[in-house]
Order: sequence, then C-alpha cells, then structure tokens
Amino acid sequence: MTEPRWLSPKELVAWRNLAFVTLILPGRLEEALQCNGLNFFEYSTLAALSDAPERTIQMSSLALLSNGSLSRLSHAATRLEKRGWIRRQTSPADRRVTLATLTNEGYAKLVEVAPAHVESVRQAIFDALTPEQVEQLGEICGLLMENLNPGDPPPWVTTG
Repeated sequence: MTEPRWLSPKELVAWRNLAFVTLILPGRLEEALQCNGLNFFEYSTLAALSDAPERTIQMSSLALLSNGSLSRLSHAATRLEKRGWIRRQTSPADRRVTLATLTNEGYAKLVEVAPAHVESVRQAIFDALTPEQVEQLGEICGLLMENLNPGDPPPWVTTG
C-alpha cells in the first residue's frame, strides 16, 4: 500500500476554505431565488435553456448543464411545466429523445429574477475580490473544471 499524499499546511487551509465556500455558497444564492419562487437548480435549468438555440435542448444535455441527474431534472421540469415556464416534447428527429423548451413565460420569469440572482452572486463573490483576483479565480476554476471533467468543457468555455 502506498503512503497517502497528505496535504501541506497551506494546501489544508486552501482546501478547508474551498470546502466551506462550496457548502455555504449555494444557500446564499438560493435565498435571492426563493423569494421569486425558484430554487438554484430550477434557475440553472431555465438559464441553460435560455442559452440554447431556439431555447430548446435535449433533457440529457440539460441535466449535464444544470449539474443534476435526469431524475432530479425530470422532477424540476414537472414543477416548471406546471408553472408554464418550460414545455417538454418528444424530438421529431428521434422519438427516444425528450426535448425541453423555455416558454415565453419562462423567459420572462428568468428576466425578472436575473437581476436579484446576479446581485447575490456579486455580493457573495465579486464584491470581495479585486479585478486581478477575479481573473485568478477564473483561471483557477477553469483548471479545476478541466481536472474534474477532462476534455468536455461546458458550452460557455470557448476553445481555440
């Protein structure tokens, strides 16, 4: 058996800080959304749909973009459909595929809620950082994303 690669004191502090941020941040971001009738996962789902061509995407791709399982997405999609914010339909090109579409009402809700969400992101993260630190954060998170999900960058990452 190999000896564990223990964290150095600086790595341990960095890890504990990162772990704390990943635990506390979702709740902080959720607060601004809950008063608008959404949770963070639902908001992420609507936002991913708004970026898709014709505001439509396969459910399996949407699950990846919103970082949830198909089961979790299906439950969220049911709630969002009941509110009239998304519509699901079978793909005309492949009957095995279900497509999700952001409705005009869903887009309007996203536009309504986005300012509060962005402000909560700004307060929780960017107000505490200098412009140089924002650039460093982007670089560090980019490296972590590549390490965690090699060769499959999210759609907002441009390559080349």
